[in-house]
Amino acid sequence: MVELIKGFPSTMGDNYQLNLIEIIKYAATMFPKSEVAYRCLDGTMFRYNYLEAYKRICKMAHALKDLGVKPGDRVGVMEFNSHRFFELYFAISGLGAVLLQLNPRISKDDRIYVVNHSGTKFIFVSELLVPLIEEISDSIPHVEKFIVISESDKNKETSLSPLFNYEKLLEGREEEFEWPMIDETSAYSGAYTSGTTGKPKGIYYSHRAICLHSMMLTILSELKPTDAMLQIVPMFHAQGWGAFFGPPMVGAKLVFPGRYTAEEPGPLLDLLINEKITVTNGAPAIFLPLLHYIEKLDPKPRFKNLRMLSGATEPPLSLMKKYAELGANVIHAYGASETTPIVSINKPKPYLDLDEEEMWELKKKQGYFVPFVNWRLRDSMGRDLPMDGKSVGELHLKGPWITCKYYNDERTRDAISQDGYWKSGDAATVDEKGYLKITDRFKDLIKSGGEWISSIDLENAIMAHPEVVEASVVGIPHPKWEERPLALVVLKDPSKKISEQDILDFISPKFAKWQLPDKILFVDSIPKTSVGKFSKKDIRKMYKDFYMKQ
Repeated sequence: MVELIKGFPSTMGDNYQLNLIEIIKYAATMFPKSEVAYRCLDGTMFRYNYLEAYKRICKMAHALKDLGVKPGDRVGVMEFNSHRFFELYFAISGLGAVLLQLNPRISKDDRIYVVNHSGTKFIFVSELLVPLIEEISDSIPHVEKFIVISESDKNKETSLSPLFNYEKLLEGREEEFEWPMIDETSAYSGAYTSGTTGKPKGIYYSHRAICLHSMMLTILSELKPTDAMLQIVPMFHAQGWGAFFGPPMVGAKLVFPGRYTAEEPGPLLDLLINEKITVTNGAPAIFLPLLHYIEKLDPKPRFKNLRMLSGATEPPLSLMKKYAELGANVIHAYGASETTPIVSINKPKPYLDLDEEEMWELKKKQGYFVPFVNWRLRDSMGRDLPMDGKSVGELHLKGPWITCKYYNDERTRDAISQDGYWKSGDAATVDEKGYLKITDRFKDLIKSGGEWISSIDLENAIMAHPEVVEASVVGIPHPKWEERPLALVVLKDPSKKISEQDILDFISPKFAKWQLPDKILFVDSIPKTSVGKFSKKDIRKMYKDFYMKQ
């Protein structure tokens, strides 16, 4: 462990606590007229500004106190990306309570587990998602009150009780609130991992962590008062990467898309164009369908200096190149729920002497580590590996916004190293230039005949094919080689006669013959997790005997 020493005393206000509420208070004072917009359920746009948002946040704080919310209480929120979700992040945490992010995409059993394990006492829920809470209401006895988030002040009929309405709660409330100062190490929000292995794990983010993280992400996003940001990443998943805290810090315009789906990306494109968006965030799971939608348009839109922060999984090179042709720069970043999430970002270092092709190859990497995040690349024996771009090890992380334990969970023991680093489970290399490359999840690496094959590299190569929408590659037990790759492929147009050999011929120049999938299956859809990643656990289960029966 690193020795903690006490140096000469400073004369700074070190007891002044970092509290999230200060961000919106600042925006309301310095940028009161900067716009916040929200796409309503009927497709119309609601608009107000930071000052008006702050007044509603103050009203909600009064309402929360009257409901009985106290410091430390967990208040669940299940909502789409909206201005009301934005308000709740500040109002709940500003009281010293904890906004618990409730993911509507997880299973019923996991939903029950998250609410009960967290000790949630109050739940705010979108009127469209009420059935997801109704079906578990008998199994969450600690929840005392339910509040429906609706665009009207009247609730639809529901069995939830006692029941309140978001807009009704604000009526007649004072527009000012005397905020307490909260110990910055207190949790401001909590989230649970999607439970791809076992039950979801609880992560609680402190005020200190999110304030420092927000400042860092704002810097890395190069946000300016003239920017307009569209918050695509769900705000119930790792606080939407904390991206929506950046615009109020600099006075930029902030846009919430409300409810949207990857299957119908038209509303997102309309927002990007009509709201003159310059910054957005998302995963390939949404950027790919959006691109396919754009490719069918004539004429195609042209973006003006649009920065698209991409995370969750590695964006295919073909995706980045096609967006570049449209005037958008896909900026690859890396993180996890346990890291708040920013760990690294891929930008070209000004002194690198690279030609165009080398620059594109560099963009495939997860980027260089951001300030204050300490990292180690370690082998199975816990030994540090060099920055040579070849040595593959597990990425370990530590820093002011990196978790050091899971809430009330014995799995902490296996997830944290003896010297306090969080073990990511990601297999990675770091090159001589300091750029991180995630080669795969360790559990997703394919071991064939004693050699390792990257499922990510195979997937991205297949998805570069012009007729492919999605591709997922997993290792399946094999009687001779231990494991062999199996690829699931979704075509843009299933009626087109694209063969297995067409795909293999397309990707074979980039791989050794033994690395290629033994079989490519054309499917209508690929199973996904609650956060839009390929659910390789489910795929492996579905096809576990596929090669054994050959």
